[in-house]
Amino acid sequence: MSEHHHHNVSGKNLFITIALNIVITIAQIFGGIISGSLALLSDAMHNFSDVLALFIAYFANKLASRPNSKDKTFGFKRAEILAALFNASALIGIAIFLVVEAVDKFMFPKPVNSLWVIGLGLLSIILNAASVLLIKDDAHDNMNIKAAYLHLLSDVLTSVAVVVGGILIYLYQIYWVDPLISIIIAFYLVWASYDLVKESSAILMQFTPKEVNLDELIKTIENEPLIKNVHHIHIWKLSDRQIHLEAHLDFNEDLPISKTNEIIDNLEDKLHDKFQIEHTTFQCEYDRDDKKDKIVGEK
Repeated sequence: MSEHHHHNVSGKNLFITIALNIVITIAQIFGGIISGSLALLSDAMHNFSDVLALFIAYFANKLASRPNSKDKTFGFKRAEILAALFNASALIGIAIFLVVEAVDKFMFPKPVNSLWVIGLGLLSIILNAASVLLIKDDAHDNMNIKAAYLHLLSDVLTSVAVVVGGILIYLYQIYWVDPLISIIIAFYLVWASYDLVKESSAILMQFTPKEVNLDELIKTIENEPLIKNVHHIHIWKLSDRQIHLEAHLDFNEDLPISKTNEIIDNLEDKLHDKFQIEHTTFQCEYDRDDKKDKIVGEK
């Protein structure tokens, strides 16, 4: 059985990004109400979702770092996956709300104070860009932080759209640009969140990790000279980094435990190097009368 360690993110950086996004959210809500800009209020709601996302990201990471116990043998490893799914789903929900509000504003357009839109849009760009840089490194190998990172990155891009819209309103008084920007933001949120919802759901459903070629894995195991076949295979991700494998190994000979240990140790190294499998559990068998289906329930 093999196992590896958990990655911790920087709590200090997350707290700084939370503080920055609270400032942005309050400022944009205030400015959106005064200016009458739906695009600015949309951006404020997106920033508020960032605050929630970052809080959840931080506490989920802390939960995932807790040690396993008798009543929680896997610990809280999936807390981060649940957080990632919640955050990405929240973005899609916000997107639907923005589209509904934008359609209403298309039907009943109102004047917008473009200077508030431009000024607070620029503030959001600057502070969100700083937030992106703060958690960029942690987002590479942590799905939970990646969800928060996507929130922040999308805010930079949507704030650019808000500023452009504000400039067009200022120059040409074309107020329909404001709800149009909101709809663009909404569709971007759906596009940015879909893959994360799909990936986190696949982990929770214990689907075979997409980066593992099952045929190649079976071939690697059965290339061991003393292994007749491998069957009853289960392979899944416990978290976004930990791939687990369990299987039955049917040996050619009635081997002593010391010899099977030696074979399994060698096999685990190969599986880790080739497929990044962090944890394995093998049931060793010899001449056992059981079903030899590679996958349980396979027809």
